[in-house]
Amino acid sequence: MSLPSRRAHPLVVRLTHWVNAVAITLMVGSGWGIYNASPLLPVRFPPWATLGGWLGGSIAWHLAAMWLLAGNALVYLGYGLASRHLARDLLPVTPRSVLADLRAALRFQLPHQPGHYNAVQKLLYLMVLGFGALAVVSGLVLWKPVQLHGLAWLLGGYPVVRWLHFVAMSGIVGFVAIHLALVALVPKTLPPMITGRAR
Repeated sequence: MSLPSRRAHPLVVRLTHWVNAVAITLMVGSGWGIYNASPLLPVRFPPWATLGGWLGGSIAWHLAAMWLLAGNALVYLGYGLASRHLARDLLPVTPRSVLADLRAALRFQLPHQPGHYNAVQKLLYLMVLGFGALAVVSGLVLWKPVQLHGLAWLLGGYPVVRWLHFVAMSGIVGFVAIHLALVALVPKTLPPMITGRAR
């Protein structure tokens, strides 16, 4: 006899999750192509990991994916605020709960319920939202440095903004890497993000 199923993730959360996955992949690949044209560090990303083929192509992909990501983010944030998904599922987060759940996770003793976020997951999701906001603000300054010169000045100048954008991208990529590693460790979390239901 099979166990009864229950709703784990609402449709809006699932759709925006997968659109986000596509948009972030496009943003990172094209962003790495832009970075390679004028690297901040003595390191370049391999051509197979970039998108666009050349600087102009990478910029075109980056701007197109930016609109997809922005629209998707507005849908997610609008739903999250209206349904109280953000407040209900991502808050509160306390240092004590994060440390307790982190210790349990490192001992592979942290129970997981699809649709329910533990304190470590809550912290990671809040951090990636912060990195996303930083990426948007710094990205707008890099895109429109003349029109947004006041904001560039507030952030420390154009060279500093480039570093802020790089840090935001690194934080988002780090989150994705941890996210994928956790899915690999607990593969039963993947089907509910497709079907919306968990047993």
